[in-house]
Amino acid sequence: MSGFQPILFVIVGGGGDLTRRKLLPAIARIAEENGWQDRLHVLAVGRAEQDDAGYRAWARQSLGLAGLAPETVKAWCDSSIHYASNAAGWQTVADKIEQIEAEHDLPGNRAFYLAIPPRVFSQVIDGLGEVGLNRSPGFTRLVIEKPFGRSLESARELNQIVHAHFDERQVYRIDHYLGKETVQNLLVFRFANALFESAWNRSLVKSVEITVGEHLGLETRAGYYDQAGAFRDMIQNHVTQVLTLVAMEPPVKLDADSIRDEKVKVLRSIVAILPGDVVYGQYAGGVIEDETVPGYQDEPGVAEGSTTETAVSLRLYIDNWRWQGVPFYLRTGKRFPERLTQIVVRFREPPVCLFEVNGSCDVHSDAIIITLQPNEGFELLFDVKAPDEDMRLQTVPLDFRYAEAFGELPGAYATLIEDIVLGDQTLFVRSDEVEAAWSLYQSILDDPPIPEQYAAGTWGPPSSHKLPHATGDRWLQG
Repeated sequence: MSGFQPILFVIVGGGGDLTRRKLLPAIARIAEENGWQDRLHVLAVGRAEQDDAGYRAWARQSLGLAGLAPETVKAWCDSSIHYASNAAGWQTVADKIEQIEAEHDLPGNRAFYLAIPPRVFSQVIDGLGEVGLNRSPGFTRLVIEKPFGRSLESARELNQIVHAHFDERQVYRIDHYLGKETVQNLLVFRFANALFESAWNRSLVKSVEITVGEHLGLETRAGYYDQAGAFRDMIQNHVTQVLTLVAMEPPVKLDADSIRDEKVKVLRSIVAILPGDVVYGQYAGGVIEDETVPGYQDEPGVAEGSTTETAVSLRLYIDNWRWQGVPFYLRTGKRFPERLTQIVVRFREPPVCLFEVNGSCDVHSDAIIITLQPNEGFELLFDVKAPDEDMRLQTVPLDFRYAEAFGELPGAYATLIEDIVLGDQTLFVRSDEVEAAWSLYQSILDDPPIPEQYAAGTWGPPSSHKLPHATGDRWLQG
């Protein structure tokens, strides 16, 4: 692939769950698919003391669980995977990096992926800078997992620490939602199809809904989640990223800065969100897929009497020429009936109703439903005459599914890691975008609403349904 240069991919937190489940399998796949096996090396960094052979055995097991061929895995692990402990400091890691690059004739291109808890981001970034690992004979890239801060103030502080050692051009703030093929295809769907883009405005669009639902509960994340909550975990990053792609203007060019410029403009155009436009929820016990599940406060690791929200619904408005007056509804939650990420763009009804049944208008809003996961694809809902003697209308779908057209889609992490290796920042979040998002939501985080209880297996608290009802809409699901 053009643009590829040999690189050492350094994973800080190389023995963690993210590395085992996502990063190593993604790196192995893109190395094999692109023929980069002997030019894409991995250095795992952790606190434990062990040698390359010990880590390679763990890596082979992890890659085997991911379904990769054993013979391919062993050859790549034995030649291209390495380990270093940072227990004695970052100079030890720097020495190991120089050793690997000398032995394998690598030109000094490096990417540092921080697969570690957010509380130690600053410490690690300072450590890399203090021993000069923020610069190299080739290029150096820093990859930071979300969440990037817990508030506007902490995000600014973290940006200051990052920029003390790294230029913004070196920084890749990763949000794995942006690596999904269907999320990226929003740009193609809108800007390569004049039919849709010409209707994508306040004149024809009645409302926009974005739902990101999870049917799972906390699993093993209680320690993090009970401190973060659904707003910080999902709304401030994943859901807002999808919102900006749905609402942005066409970029002047299809490059990283042009696209990110337009996303920031959307965030800066959003009207201050009023307290009455936000609903928090917390799941109680219930039944999902015939399984009885506990309520949030009965989950292991959750603080007694916790008021952490597990669902958020909100309404907002974008005050610009394209979207003025169009309500956007955002919703996310745990223990919803199903795992679903979906965008619904509803269009206005015709100005005059020609079709009536029993004295009532029988015309419905046309809609585009874009499903990002699972069963990725889109549907166009429109009215047709039902085949009977009366002039009765029925809404029917015209649909497209990616799996039917293209087969299995690549994983989000594989897409994003390949972009990191190639130096494409389009799908990564810029510093001003992070701060604009926190600024938008900070007033809600400062004075959050009290969470309402909702039964597991439902679409959130009852009050969340009042948000679209107030403007004559409804959630598509629930």
